[in-house]
This record gives sequence, structure tokens and C-alpha cells, in this order.
Amino acid sequence: MDMVQTDNLIFEYEKRDEEGNVTGTYRAIDGVNINAREGQFIAILGHNGSGKSTLAKHMNAILVPTGGTMWVSGWNTKEPEHLWDVRQSAGMVFQNPDNQIIGTVVEEDVGFGPENLGVPTDEIWTRVEESLKAVGMLEYRHHSPNKLSGGQKQRVAIAGVVAMEPKCIVLDEPTAMLDPVGRKEVLKTVQKLRKEKHVTVILITHYMEEVIDADQIYVMDHGHVVMQGTPKKIFSQVDKLKEYRLDVPQVTLLADTLRKQGVDIPEGILRKEELVEALCRLN
Repeated sequence: MDMVQTDNLIFEYEKRDEEGNVTGTYRAIDGVNINAREGQFIAILGHNGSGKSTLAKHMNAILVPTGGTMWVSGWNTKEPEHLWDVRQSAGMVFQNPDNQIIGTVVEEDVGFGPENLGVPTDEIWTRVEESLKAVGMLEYRHHSPNKLSGGQKQRVAIAGVVAMEPKCIVLDEPTAMLDPVGRKEVLKTVQKLRKEKHVTVILITHYMEEVIDADQIYVMDHGHVVMQGTPKKIFSQVDKLKEYRLDVPQVTLLADTLRKQGVDIPEGILRKEELVEALCRLN
């Protein structure tokens, strides 16, 4: 079953002058077709302004299509009567955890979402404990979020989404404001949740190293999907990625440079171990 699917999705922002009058439109999403099946890890890449965050907001019905259709767990996001069905199916984690954490105590914040859904009190606390345990933050349940590191805050934000028991978690550049340590711990948490909770993970990012384990990658540019495929397929096209102002993992770039200099190694190398193994075979 497709957890998230779009059919020729279009979204236009209105342009307004200083007096608030509409002066035109800007098409941020232009005929996008993507699909994510249950349990998959889908990555969406793109330079700033490519439309990837606008696309992410459609997955939780924060935005609704100007044209085309977005389905989430079979629900059409344009239908107001299914708004909460959509938002219970797909939970959003944003770039800045400070904009998502509203509680003064970690456990209260994590329980806020289930409480709004009308979950019974006993079940709320069960969900809070399980969610914090799943992201490795149970020992901080009585702490103030303000005293946590950036990576810890983001894990609390993820726990808040997990506590609502969505079928899909959409992460909109969740590591953009974190240091390398924080990025690593958040990604490890996401992969752990995917395996243990069997949720679909959709990661929007511009850090190439974060997507090498994805089942499928979509590359966006100026509102269009311009590349689609497995990590190996996508990262074997180093020059094309550069055309879209995207980097590649350092080991992939090194392998590509060696290939262009005549070294007989395969395309699409993603990990250091793969490169070492390929070089050892030359002997």
C-alpha cells in the first residue's frame, strides 16, 4: 500500500504588494509525482528553494494542492473532513525543535499530542514512556527541554510525534540546525524507529550522507522532480548532481575522481568500506 502518493501535484503561492493586493503567483511545486510505500525510507533532496519543504507540508495537510492530488494513507488531503485522519497518519518533525516543543517538562510535551487526540490518560502515560524510551530520552522525562542540547531537543520532538502513533513520520531538515554529533544521534534514532515501529520515514535534507540507506531518493529543482532512484543510482551521477548545486558524500566524490583518472572501480560507491574493498581488488 502507498502511504504517501501524489498525482501531478501543483502548488502556487500568491504574490502580494505592500498593500496586500495579489499581484501574481509563484509555482513552488510543478507536476510532482512521488510515492512512498509502508515501511519505506524515502529521501527528498534539493537545494534551497527547490520546493522540498513545500512538498513536505502537503504530507501533513499544512498546505493543500493548488492542482493535482496528494494522498496520505489513502486520504485525499483536499477533503476537510479527513484533515485529522491525514494528520494522525503522518506526523511532522520540523527543522527547529524549539518551534515544536511547547511543554516546560519533557514528558508533558511528549504527552501533549495524544492528549489533543483524546487518548485516555493512562494510555497517554504509557505512550509517553514508550516514545521516550524509543528515542533514548526516558531518563530526561522530568527535565526542562530548555536545558537539553539541540540533538536531545530534536529527539524529544520526534518522541512527541511517535506518541501520536502515526504510520508515517515526515522530517523536514531535522538536522539542519545541529552539530555533527546531534545530526548523528537524530539519524540513529530515526533508523531505530523505522525498524522497531515499522513506520514510513520521509526525510527532507541537503546532507548527502544522511540518505545513503534510503530505499528511494527524489531530487527536486525549481519545483520539479529531476532525478529519482536508489542511492547507488543517484550518487553514480556526480556531475548531474553538481548541476543541481548538490554535493555528494565525500567517499563517493573521491571514488568518482579516481574513476575519471582511470582507476577501475565501480560507480555509485557510498561507503568507505566499499571503496577500500574496490581498491583492494585491484591488487
